Amino acid sequence: MSVTGVALESRPEGVPDGTAAADVLATDIVALRAVAASATERDVERSLATPKRDLRDLAVLLSDAAAGRLEDLAVAAHDVTLRRFGRTVRLFAPLYVSNECVSVCTYCGFSAGNDIARRTLGTDELRAEATELSRRGFRHVLLVAGEHARIVSKDYLVDAVAAVAQVMPSVSVEVQVWDEGTYRRMVDAGAEGVVVYQETYDRATYGSVHLKGKKRNYDWRLAALDRAAAAGARKLGIGALLGLHDDWRSEALAVGAHASALVHRWWRCEVSVSLPRLRPAAGGFEPRDPVDDRALTQLVCALRLTLPDVGITMSTRECAALRDALVPLGVTTMSAGSHTEPGGYAGESPAEPQFAISDERSPAEVADALRAAGYDPVWKDWVRT
Repeated sequence: MSVTGVALESRPEGVPDGTAAADVLATDIVALRAVAASATERDVERSLATPKRDLRDLAVLLSDAAAGRLEDLAVAAHDVTLRRFGRTVRLFAPLYVSNECVSVCTYCGFSAGNDIARRTLGTDELRAEATELSRRGFRHVLLVAGEHARIVSKDYLVDAVAAVAQVMPSVSVEVQVWDEGTYRRMVDAGAEGVVVYQETYDRATYGSVHLKGKKRNYDWRLAALDRAAAAGARKLGIGALLGLHDDWRSEALAVGAHASALVHRWWRCEVSVSLPRLRPAAGGFEPRDPVDDRALTQLVCALRLTLPDVGITMSTRECAALRDALVPLGVTTMSAGSHTEPGGYAGESPAEPQFAISDERSPAEVADALRAAGYDPVWKDWVRT
């Protein structure tokens, strides 16, 4: 059985052979989840001791038995993080370009059914937002938009990337998923990275929370990063929204399987994972399997130990104290001073945010906290030539 319950031989047309998406569909998440359910302390000891871990080890390290060894996991994850990434944390800001959306997603503040103030930024406004973020120190931004193929069209997004790239050395996008040709246009305009949250890897849950719009196409979304990588994107980001599915460990295993597949198939790309937990938003969706702080810490450690070269991103959804505590255990990228509504940086915006943030520190305060802990906040790590 695959992660989605679709047999490999009957794979949908939107998931070609030889892709990371096909590898995910071929992964037996049910069997891995059973490993997690039955793991013993001896299994945990074996996984901690092995020098090269696989998805089975990830399952063991996500188990209840491993939860009882959290201090040992933390020490091992800290050691791996220092060896692979040193004492550096890259800082970025999400730049919301539009909250217009025609999709109906039960958990999202931008969902088409929510009565909220909508706004789409023009080119001059985008430059103003990017300029203000640059003034605050940022050199990495992530352009975020709702799904509205007419207002937030292919041409609009290409122009948005080009406008922001005039100010920012590093631009990534987290928008509606597109075909390879459109991703290539974005890359040519200056986008170096593409982020796509599958939201939930469980097909039944996916269908129950995505009620209307193109986002309902699970397979097209799952294969989006394969298309982006083929188009020349050098950074690939994934994640699941923890709390949508009623078993967070299954979601974590699927995220690990997807990240591992991307590293294997697109080895020239930088792969990262995000671990967002549901936050309050318009619509009032309640988590089905809340992930507490201890479980999130275990998840960060397990991913770092299993995927030592994969970046881990922690957003301002989480509180300051928890974010600071997780940095030594595997977090390599953090947002700071975030606004989740279009136009929130250069001035006041009437638009509604996508969700509430928890860490309200300024970028400078986040950077100071990192330095105080002995880490180097990285604002800029490359330049286009």
